[in-house]
Amino acid sequence: METSLAPESVLYSFRNRQVRAADLTFIRAMITQHGARGRSQISRLLCEAWDWRQSSGRLRDMACRDLLLRLEERGFIELPPRFRNSGGAVTHSLDHHPLPVVPRPIESGDLSRVKVSPVASREERLAWRILVDRFHYLGGSRIPGEHQLYFARLDHEIVGCISWSAAALHCPPRDAYVDWDFETRRCRLHLVANNQRFLILPWVKLKGLGSRILGLNLRRLNADWQRAYGHRLALAETFVDVSRFVGTVYRASNWTCVGTTVGRRQKIGHTYRCQQASQYAPKAVFLYPLCRRFRQILRGEPT
Repeated sequence: METSLAPESVLYSFRNRQVRAADLTFIRAMITQHGARGRSQISRLLCEAWDWRQSSGRLRDMACRDLLLRLEERGFIELPPRFRNSGGAVTHSLDHHPLPVVPRPIESGDLSRVKVSPVASREERLAWRILVDRFHYLGGSRIPGEHQLYFARLDHEIVGCISWSAAALHCPPRDAYVDWDFETRRCRLHLVANNQRFLILPWVKLKGLGSRILGLNLRRLNADWQRAYGHRLALAETFVDVSRFVGTVYRASNWTCVGTTVGRRQKIGHTYRCQQASQYAPKAVFLYPLCRRFRQILRGEPT
């Protein structure tokens, strides 16, 4: 079952998927027909109908769920109620979970014994989310699409958490650095990974630990991505909140700052002002090549 391909104006764009009036009609029909089966089922059915998949062939159902929420926020659709837990309340809070580690001051240690390894089980994934939700200023929200989670350990003790996700769709400083046009970026954005979270636990005070963790992670990132999603990466990106940080770890690890985003703005009267929430504030854009000739690869040129 497919939506209409007739030329129409684009009403909304998200992760390289353009939503037109015919798509909204199709989504509303899906909601009417399958709403009783829940939002997750609707997103899976939409992915199958659109053949919206990761490069590994898996459905992009998490990205689709995010798209549906954004469409609902803008008044295009109305989703069915979320399924509720046995207590009758919808909750995604991690506050009720105990910490998966015992906090203790770590102020000395041999950095050569630091190891970075992927999160390998549901229990480890929950532990990662609890720590990031509790101690990272942006929290530990779920990550749609292609992503990798890692723990950093010193002598088997967790000292940090790091995650990589799909790249930002719009980033003018990055796109200018790569020299991307819209169509090439749309086709090759999956070759860029975003360092979405980087947390050193607050009771760990080891000089040089951040650079050590980042370097170890970058050395294995391509192999892990290839194993999980069937393709390698050409570039890593991250966004540093300039009101909080200066990007010391990234600068020390030879990342290049290519500019600053303008932040997300909201219209007040006839003027636009930057929103003050941390996730919307202006960010410094740092990039790190993951292979030689990364620009040619990202532009689809012969290497």
